[in-house]
Formats: sequence, C-alpha cells, structure tokens
Amino acid sequence: MNTLVAVAIAPCGIGDEMGPEVAEVVRVIRESGLPNRTNSMFTEIEGEWDEVMDVVKRATFVLAERGIRTEVVLKADIRPGRENMMEKKVETVEEILGA
Repeated sequence: MNTLVAVAIAPCGIGDEMGPEVAEVVRVIRESGLPNRTNSMFTEIEGEWDEVMDVVKRATFVLAERGIRTEVVLKADIRPGRENMMEKKVETVEEILGA
C-alpha cells in the first residue's frame, strides 16, 4: 500500500550542531532508492509501507547503533491506489493557487 511519510530523525544530547549526524541519516534514506525529498525540517519518503518503514528503521539505527540517543518524529499518509503523492499533492495546491 502506497505510503508517504514525513520523518525527522535527529540525535539528542550532542550539542547545538547536528549537521554531520543528520547527513548520515539522509544518506541512508537517499541510498534506499525510494523517492525522497529533504527540507529544513523533514525528509519525505514514498513507497510501499514495509519498504518505507524499513528505511526509517535503518536511518534511525545508523545513529542509535553508535550509542546516540535518537529522536524520531513521523507523520504518515497511506493512500490505497495512489502513487507519486509526494509530487501530486504539491501540484494540486499549486494549480489551485494559480487558478
């Protein structure tokens, strides 16, 4: 079943600069081959439920396995029979705004 998630995976207790650790997380997500897009707050990932959740788990554990306390915030949109929702949802809003 098609699943679109917005996930923020971040280390806790390492200080103010988290860029290197967040980059490790994003690298795991990008190497998954699933459609994804990163912005300043979240990374979106789209695919089948089990595939997406496996990527979230691996991206989380890349930090946790190093002994880093890791926080995960996740929002999921499960849309049976839909694909490419990461792009189509934004296109729909842009069309409405342009009308």
